[in-house]
Amino acid sequence: MTRDLPPLRSPAGPDSPSYGSITPRQSNDNIGEGASTPLIRSRKNSSSGSSTRYSFGSGIRRRRDGSYTRSPTSRRPRQSEELGGSTTIVGLEGRFGTTETPLLNDPVDGVVLEEDDDDRSYVFDSEADEEEDPPDNSPYPQRAHIIPLERRGRLDRVRLWLAQGRWNEKEHSCVYVSSNVSFGFAFATDVIVEQTQFYKQEATITYQLLLTLSTQILGYAFAGLTRRFLVRPSGMIWPGTLMSAAMFTTLHKEENKEANGWRISRWKFFYVVCLGAFLFYFLPGLLMPALSYFNVVTWFAPDNVVVANLFGVVSGLGLFPLTFDWAQVAYIGSPLLTPFWAAMNVVGGLVVVMWIAAPIAYYSNWLYSSYMPILSAAVFDNTGNVYDVSKVLTADFLFDREAYSKYSRVFLPITYVLSYGVQFAGLASLITHTVCWHGRDIWTQWKRSLEETAGEPKGTYQPVSEPGERRASSGLTRSSLSIDNLMSREDVHNRLMRRYKDAPMLWYLLTFVSMTAIGIFVVEYYPIHLPWYGLLLALGICTILFIPIGIIMAVTNQHSSIYLICQLIAGMLFPGRPVANMVFVTYGYISSAQGIKFAADLKLGHYMKIPPRILFAVQLVATTVSSLTQIAVLNWMFANAINGFTCPIARVHFNGSILWGVVGPKEFFGPGATYRPLVWAFAVGAVLPIPLWLYARRRKDSILRKVNLPVLFGSLGWIPPATGLNFSVWAVVCYVFNYLIKRRAPQWWAKYTMTLSAALDSGLAVGIVVVFFGFVYSGVMKGFSWWGTEVYKRGCDWQACAYRGVPEGGRFGPEVW
Repeated sequence: MTRDLPPLRSPAGPDSPSYGSITPRQSNDNIGEGASTPLIRSRKNSSSGSSTRYSFGSGIRRRRDGSYTRSPTSRRPRQSEELGGSTTIVGLEGRFGTTETPLLNDPVDGVVLEEDDDDRSYVFDSEADEEEDPPDNSPYPQRAHIIPLERRGRLDRVRLWLAQGRWNEKEHSCVYVSSNVSFGFAFATDVIVEQTQFYKQEATITYQLLLTLSTQILGYAFAGLTRRFLVRPSGMIWPGTLMSAAMFTTLHKEENKEANGWRISRWKFFYVVCLGAFLFYFLPGLLMPALSYFNVVTWFAPDNVVVANLFGVVSGLGLFPLTFDWAQVAYIGSPLLTPFWAAMNVVGGLVVVMWIAAPIAYYSNWLYSSYMPILSAAVFDNTGNVYDVSKVLTADFLFDREAYSKYSRVFLPITYVLSYGVQFAGLASLITHTVCWHGRDIWTQWKRSLEETAGEPKGTYQPVSEPGERRASSGLTRSSLSIDNLMSREDVHNRLMRRYKDAPMLWYLLTFVSMTAIGIFVVEYYPIHLPWYGLLLALGICTILFIPIGIIMAVTNQHSSIYLICQLIAGMLFPGRPVANMVFVTYGYISSAQGIKFAADLKLGHYMKIPPRILFAVQLVATTVSSLTQIAVLNWMFANAINGFTCPIARVHFNGSILWGVVGPKEFFGPGATYRPLVWAFAVGAVLPIPLWLYARRRKDSILRKVNLPVLFGSLGWIPPATGLNFSVWAVVCYVFNYLIKRRAPQWWAKYTMTLSAALDSGLAVGIVVVFFGFVYSGVMKGFSWWGTEVYKRGCDWQACAYRGVPEGGRFGPEVW
């Protein structure tokens, strides 16, 4: 039976608004006339028993005899087609033309295709060779006029090559991963700063490049090798990454639903907040720094030591949590990205350790702490002055025992002492907590990973648990915090990722072996005084603790550091070698820290369905480029001798190299040592998680399930260089947004909170760059001074006064050491 052809119509002319576009298909009846429509999936009612079918418009052409044909070739949709669920046109027509009206989703009569087992979609190309182009005055849709690529200019061809389809969230995510890798500083640069500026040791460009590249890329190998444990399970949610994924998805959607009366779109909200944050930073960052260091309580009694100790924000405990500088608020990470229950663990540790225990110990002069500031990133000698490490080192940067006995022991401020204590406890509790709550899952996944390596087909993802497998719960139920059986649950994203070829495990193994070889060359060739087996030991520590640290980070968004344990072990095995201690810590701690960051990016790729091989290349190239860039900037800073940089983190690392590399753990924790009591923190941290687990494992509604001791203890490792203000104001902001606003305006919180965090961070970053290079480095603000730039410096808070003074010519502490 023949169908009536539609009326003849002329092609659109240049004056028509649809000139150069594709004429849409008006109805199903026109399918025979070659109307073009993309692949449309239609599902029949499952109750009818019919299978899933596909209907086709594009690629289906009616022969002149009335029969239908289709191209024998097929291809997958582009990434931009798969996203957003909207119907798009692909190929040159999709690039240079758009439809005037939405395409219809009606199936083609009589042309169906059964769904394949792997649930793949197909788009069929039209057989251009089968028929000539239709004449102008015909019912066939007219093709847009395309300028051949060879007739285009070079810049135009480059533009077309770059514009491979519509900008989408997958491309956005890849750019974010690249920038995220580049944004964080390389720890190896701090080692270079300490070697060149503090120890006055020469560091060649080749040494800097090899050290930086090997330490940065080793972390990526750890992340890739532990994907089955930290990326694929659904329980590993990575709160910060999940929120980033949600932001990308929403930013690329055109919908703008009202949220508690707010109608502004996320894009406009981002622009407004980012611009406002950028402009506002000129106040605390340049014109009135007192708004950043807002120690307003000390302004009324600047010389009162007790007031400065309790309410100061530079050398005090920060009991008045108020600042107008987002850089101070987000110093330990954005509070908007941390779950409220995890933030309460941090606050609990802050209150108990820093706001209760620290003042009691300080004013009772425990461990001679009253002769030093209550909070400082420096270490001191027995006269109350900053420790002069050059007095106890030989010309080869080795420990001089005789000079040390004539000079002084090393003394720590009380917050430094307590920080070490809670880090000891946090490290021990990390292991115990992981074994109690996640030990069974880790063992199960470890056995499956061995099976995966031995027998899985190459290049495919595999489900975390076998189909139909049900895990015995042994009476345990999943809590609201998802701390039971985190790794044994199948992830829907894992199933969707099976269509992509996986990055082979061999790639990560080769990366690990090559970077380890470079590291061995670095420690053996250059005067670091660290043997090759010391490097392997550092990597072994990272290997053992990487998965427990990753689990805590994936669940709570709080990072547990192994920095201190690496310093302690290096100090015990290689005493009197400060540079060896720093390099040992770099390969042990930074491989862990960078690996956690890379694992978070792998999870982002998991959420956003980025092909693993593409993500591998993106991370590796970005890491290499960022490492080279940071070395170049660092040497530029050395050459230009920029003033005003205090490098607080490098100073803390330098102090650690003195404590553990020069003096050694024996002088601190051996028999008769000043800080021997801190050793008991290991036992306390190892035991405490056990009774909590025994009590809370069967009580899913118990508040004790929300107590996470590794987070409670480990988060305070930021002090120093962080101050009490950084923690207290961080907690207040987290409470306001992630508790109050989330409960009272949930739609607003879900729509704008992540965008707000990104906008504040972006505005701050741009503001810091503009203020420094535009006003500080250029000298424009030289000599600028008024009350707002000086008031916070007047008094004991800025001067870091001690509660007890050392008499002239006197000293404190033991007489013999």
